[in-house]
Amino acid sequence: MGDSAVVVGGGIGGLAAAIGLRQAGRQVTVLERARELADVGAGISLHANGMRALDALGVGDAVRAAARPQYTGGTRAPGGGWLARMDGSALERALGTPIVGIPRAELHRVLRAALPPGCLRIGTEVASVAQAGPGPLRVSVVGSTPDDAETLDADLVVAADGVNSGLRAQLFPHHPGPAYSGSTVLRAVTEHPVELGTDFELTWGRGAEFGHIAFRDGRAEWHAVLNSPPGLRLADPLGAMRRRFARWHAPIPALLEATRPDAVLHHDIHELRTPLPAYIAGRIVLLGDAAHAMTPNLGQGACQALEDAATLAAALATAPTVESALARYDAQRRPRSQSVARAARQAGRMGQQLTNPLAVAARDTALRLAPSGATVRAILRHADWRPPGRP
Repeated sequence: MGDSAVVVGGGIGGLAAAIGLRQAGRQVTVLERARELADVGAGISLHANGMRALDALGVGDAVRAAARPQYTGGTRAPGGGWLARMDGSALERALGTPIVGIPRAELHRVLRAALPPGCLRIGTEVASVAQAGPGPLRVSVVGSTPDDAETLDADLVVAADGVNSGLRAQLFPHHPGPAYSGSTVLRAVTEHPVELGTDFELTWGRGAEFGHIAFRDGRAEWHAVLNSPPGLRLADPLGAMRRRFARWHAPIPALLEATRPDAVLHHDIHELRTPLPAYIAGRIVLLGDAAHAMTPNLGQGACQALEDAATLAAALATAPTVESALARYDAQRRPRSQSVARAARQAGRMGQQLTNPLAVAARDTALRLAPSGATVRAILRHADWRPPGRP
């Protein structure tokens, strides 16, 4: 089995994959097309499955040290009444680790710190990958100028290049690609600490969701998910959110007041609504959003990418050939990740995307009447995962 690998994409999934590949004895180069490591992004919650994957990759403790456990919170109505409470302590007892909240930028830094200098190359975009027979894969790389173009040889290529993956389009030219989910998201991290009262909350209205994740330093991430036509952009995003959520319960207005206008990010949410027939083609493997981009309604997008990385590393550490390792990865990851993606889509339709007043009232009543352990069981359904065994 050859020992050289190229990872296309330096996001959470790509960096985690690189860490796992190095553990499996591979020489790894990560190619990231961004010309600067701006570490933009808001916040992220990591469930037990994501943390177990990070533990398998050897960086779980470093992530915990930078994160804040989520013990309190749940789902509320716009007026402030609770629809469902989250019992973080019960989850910790059941799974051995609580959900944690961490700035995406901090998670990126922890993952990069686990890689040697020079492993990550920025400002390099992969134009194509050619594979023919048993020889090395030929990775065509384009830099900032035509003179920077080069070709790299690799025994394995990991496509972790996101929802709009160019390599996925090359491997599966007849796949329809990402589809707009019907929702758009605005999000930011507050400029200073905010008095919150809970570690994590979601609030569901009609066609709208507002949520927050508390960080270790007292600041918080907030996000607003709205039903919207694709491509719609606002002249004053923060002002529009302050008006949209002015009558929603505290601390929502305070979170918006603690935000700089230039800190607000706005992205339409796309997903791979049509599942891929495979996550592999020869010695190229798809990982993370490139393989199974999903809506954020279960908070599982990054966790599934981390599962991918840990599973791929375990397969490569134990299988006799790259091809057999990738076949094992595909068999283990495709059914589970596509099932989670379907569940996330359904959760969005029954949660944030609902607009009919009668349907919203019925949903809210069902949540209020659900047994106290229902929220824990719902989270366990997707978070109770363990990495495959490794030597």
